[in-house]
Amino acid sequence: MNSPIIQLLVLAGIAIFLILRLKNVLGTRDGFEKPRVPEQPEKNARQGFEVIEGGPDRDITDHVPEDSPQAQELAAMKRVEPSFSVSQFVQGARGAYEMIVMGFERGNLDEIQPFLAEDVFETFVDVVAAREDQGLQIEAEFIGVRETTLQGVSFDKDTNRAEITMRFVGELTSVVRDKDGEIVEGSPSQVKRQKDTWTFARSMGEDDPNWLLVATDG
Repeated sequence: MNSPIIQLLVLAGIAIFLILRLKNVLGTRDGFEKPRVPEQPEKNARQGFEVIEGGPDRDITDHVPEDSPQAQELAAMKRVEPSFSVSQFVQGARGAYEMIVMGFERGNLDEIQPFLAEDVFETFVDVVAAREDQGLQIEAEFIGVRETTLQGVSFDKDTNRAEITMRFVGELTSVVRDKDGEIVEGSPSQVKRQKDTWTFARSMGEDDPNWLLVATDG
């Protein structure tokens, strides 16, 4: 065998060896392939995952700031009475506001007495009696509640007495007439905006679910 053939065989063997080495290092590609993009770590794929369990109580944080003193007091109340709902309380307080305001304006105190603390009821009685002594009558129509805000919370852990202060902005028409039926104040077509700060109280954990109005402030 002459030397050119030997040299050709040696070169062919070297070429085959290099091809096999390249396959082992680079792998096999068929046609055109885009460069491989490094995979993102698994934690990035879960970055937007929100852990619900152990998170803030939306029933509380929908009404007061998280970690505020009011939120802490509401949480303590719910530990004593887990079925207590802040949202349901706010909704009920809104309805009670309309009922009590209209009962007071129209002098129908017997209808609202079960929802009033004794001293608040006595104050209402005195005002309505003084109004009647002067021969005054009030005609009122409730338009609606414009704003309802949970303003303050206090909870006595020794007695389980809870107090929640609400701020209301209501709208109504109110006309005051004298004994002859003449209008001395207000207008049947003029909507009056009324702002009230009321405090409701109740002992948590008791069977009676009713809250009493214990304080009023304009």
